[in-house]
Amino acid sequence: MVESFFDKKSGCLTIQIEGRFDYSCHKMFKEAFINAVDVTSYDVDLSKVTYLDSSALGMLLLLRDYAGADKANIRLIHANGAVNDILKIANFHRLFVITE
Repeated sequence: MVESFFDKKSGCLTIQIEGRFDYSCHKMFKEAFINAVDVTSYDVDLSKVTYLDSSALGMLLLLRDYAGADKANIRLIHANGAVNDILKIANFHRLFVITE
């Protein structure tokens, strides 16, 4: 399941994923950010993610490209141990700010 919350004051769009972050989330994940306006930063809340696969990594890269690539302001927040390990193995710490 994917939900998004926009804070008008800060301009931050928070996207929260719950359960399996895989291809079944693709449409909901893309819709969470593609229709948002006036967004200056993105937080992807991974605190409730129980599984992450290569399609999820691809979706994060799509968000990064959409948000401005190297100029994007995206944080992957509350990544648990296993999810954090996968992100590090994929070298995502070089592309995103990752917090536990």
